[in-house]
Amino acid sequence: MLKAIFLLFTLVHGLIHFIGYAKAFNNSSTIYLTKMITKPWGVVWLSTAVLFIIMIPACALKKGSWPYIAMIAVAMSQLLIVKNWDDAKYGTIANIVILAVAIMGLVFIKFKSTYKQDVKAGLLLQKNKTMPLLNEIDIKDLPLLIQKYIRLTGGLEKPQVQNFKINLNGKIRSKKESIWMPLESEQYNFIPITSRYFYLDAVMKYMPVKGYHRLKNGISSMDIRLFALYQVQYATGPQMAISETVTFFNDICCMAPAALIDKRIKWLEVYDDKVKASFTQDDITVSAWLYFNQKGELINFISYDRYAETSDGSLIQMKWSTPLRDYKDMHNHRLASYAETIYTYPDGDFTYATFSVIDVQYNVTK
Repeated sequence: MLKAIFLLFTLVHGLIHFIGYAKAFNNSSTIYLTKMITKPWGVVWLSTAVLFIIMIPACALKKGSWPYIAMIAVAMSQLLIVKNWDDAKYGTIANIVILAVAIMGLVFIKFKSTYKQDVKAGLLLQKNKTMPLLNEIDIKDLPLLIQKYIRLTGGLEKPQVQNFKINLNGKIRSKKESIWMPLESEQYNFIPITSRYFYLDAVMKYMPVKGYHRLKNGISSMDIRLFALYQVQYATGPQMAISETVTFFNDICCMAPAALIDKRIKWLEVYDDKVKASFTQDDITVSAWLYFNQKGELINFISYDRYAETSDGSLIQMKWSTPLRDYKDMHNHRLASYAETIYTYPDGDFTYATFSVIDVQYNVTK
């Protein structure tokens, strides 16, 4: 909502600059600009208006160039205001607002740059790799529940998964008494190199919150910042690496079932409606129970290896579950479109996030 208001505000401010162009080229009479404007200066008025208008879709589409366009437009606009101070001085207020938001946009872009660099490096490592099709022979040694799940979700006769990209929206909170923060997120998982890059945009009491969860080379970190500048939460270390490995395994199970042929996955126990599996990367091994309904859909993932923060600030491993539902078609695959993330504390369950899956793509190149 705030972004829409800002873009509308910028549009109005930009359109006002057409008055100067009209006065210069049509010799229009206007109460807003009393001084004569020459045609060369009329071109400057027009160019400034155009720059503000160009900035709007660039900002809406989150293009990295938009703050720079805004700053140039503001500089030109302020020059025109100074030249016509008596008539246009109040436009300075609009320029200050737009400049402040543009500077904030640059801060956001800088914070996100690490995420983009990590993704780019991961994509380069897998560039030009042709993956063989997944077939019945590839899944014949898996538990029957897993074979059924892979068939149901449409993994067969498609290229084996080496990476996947997920777009989500939902809401998140840090404690039961905390307010929910709406969020949007973009995420890349690279399977052979065991990397997970999760970037989120959230809003807390109308203030932007940016976050980056990173699993790379066995090292994991979580960095949450208000205005992408003030660090409100940061975590790293061995417990974080274990937790993110659980999450990486969960991503495969929920969003990339065809990748369950991975040799690092061991099938430990098999029953009619659930299986227990472990996933090992380097010196970290995590395990989880996978629960299925009669259709063969995965409906829950439960692990006891992920760490959670207690009331005294310490970290302990506790039950972590991600119930799934609402399967739908996405790019010729059938996947759960809704999930919750739940910790089970001694006093009961705590749902700290809910997610709706917007899109999932496999073997992406950008």
